[in-house]
Amino acid sequence: METVTVSSAWLKGLDSLKDVPEDQLQWFIDNSYFRSIPDGELLFNPGNTMLGTIVMVSGKMRLYFMQGDQKREMAEFTPGHISGYLPFSRAKASTGYGMAIGDTEVMIFPYDKTIEMIKTHFELTQALVHIMTNRVRDFTALQQQNEKMLALGKLSAGLTHELNNPASAIVRDSESLLKHLQLEPQSFKSVIAIRMEPEHVDIVTKKLFRVISEKREVNLTLKQQTAKEEELTDLFDEMKIDNSDEIAENFVAFGFETADIELFRSHIPAEFFSPVFNWINTLLVTDRMVQDIGESARRIANLVASVKTYTHMDQGQGKQYADIHIGIKNTLQMLIYKIKKGNITMAKDLDHTLPPVKAMIGELNQVWTNLIDNALDAMEVNGKGTLTIKTERDKEFVQVSIIDDGPGIPEEIRSRIFDPFFTTKEMGKGTGLGLETVQRIVKQHNGSIKVRSKPGETAFIVCFPIDG
Repeated sequence: METVTVSSAWLKGLDSLKDVPEDQLQWFIDNSYFRSIPDGELLFNPGNTMLGTIVMVSGKMRLYFMQGDQKREMAEFTPGHISGYLPFSRAKASTGYGMAIGDTEVMIFPYDKTIEMIKTHFELTQALVHIMTNRVRDFTALQQQNEKMLALGKLSAGLTHELNNPASAIVRDSESLLKHLQLEPQSFKSVIAIRMEPEHVDIVTKKLFRVISEKREVNLTLKQQTAKEEELTDLFDEMKIDNSDEIAENFVAFGFETADIELFRSHIPAEFFSPVFNWINTLLVTDRMVQDIGESARRIANLVASVKTYTHMDQGQGKQYADIHIGIKNTLQMLIYKIKKGNITMAKDLDHTLPPVKAMIGELNQVWTNLIDNALDAMEVNGKGTLTIKTERDKEFVQVSIIDDGPGIPEEIRSRIFDPFFTTKEMGKGTGLGLETVQRIVKQHNGSIKVRSKPGETAFIVCFPIDG
């Protein structure tokens, strides 16, 4: 281990202490003690009373938390780094583990000397307070970024799945449509050989395109559908039409009835039944493929629009009036894959008479995401569940309740759920900052968040001013 002599000059060489008079730095040294920690040993554990202000002299110190049975590393301290208890900090106990990486030496200024330092050494106190404020700012920014990245990971996994389905459908239907059109030359030969009176052609084409444009709703059980297909197949076989099975299936899907077929039959010469009905079938197949491609494209467009609205990326970052239901709706859209996967039933009790609320919409969407995601996780153990979203007005406030029918929050941990880094989730599923983030955002909106929980019902109730 490298030998370092801690002097007032060495401390003054640290950027954070460069403006502190040397006599105060010497007092700092004289009132501290030194401690050597062998490689791999712990200087402190969660819950330990803070030793005091810690100055890294040599070696390294790793700060980490345990999440489940896995380590979650938060920071690594090197020589010259100052940590531990700092003046005016509210922390009295360690929240993580401090482990030596290599043989390490630290200088510890005892906690019980802090009051004396504050009273008699202004510049030293000021420098240490500045270290604390920088630490809080940097640490908070890092953890907020981690929380956002975790949330982004959850949303992107669901969105990737939701976007993949329609994208794959477009590719699949486009390839099928191309192959379908490549088969048309032979069909075309049959069609141009048809000889029909113009008035009969008009009747057949008008009826055909009326049925296609009507998009008749077909609600048949499997048994009813099979019976109708068999009925039309028998009719087409009687009319000596090629591909009768395929044509019958498509005609039933588009809502054609036997009466429609008889109308066509009465205006088409018998020798042209097969080419005409096969031509009609070609149109139906093409129409269905184009519809499928269009529907898939619309699904993608709707998801992209939901992402844009959810992130609020086309708007300013300040408060503005907006319908909170739009944010809730888009949040549910972002999490739709997880909702489906969890076999979750949605129940909505929304007061659409609520006026627009003044809020940072993107921030509020983080609130809905964290609360809904937590509710979905809570119901995971049941293999199913009901997620209830309720909105209502309470005088000059709007109240949003996110309710799940999971097992509930145990009473012994209920008071800790909003604490930073507290989580019951396994590694990779939570940072312990989700509810802390929710509480911070709600407070930014001059609101409050309450939780009520019992087995089978947990409700998080967010309340904030309409004109906040």
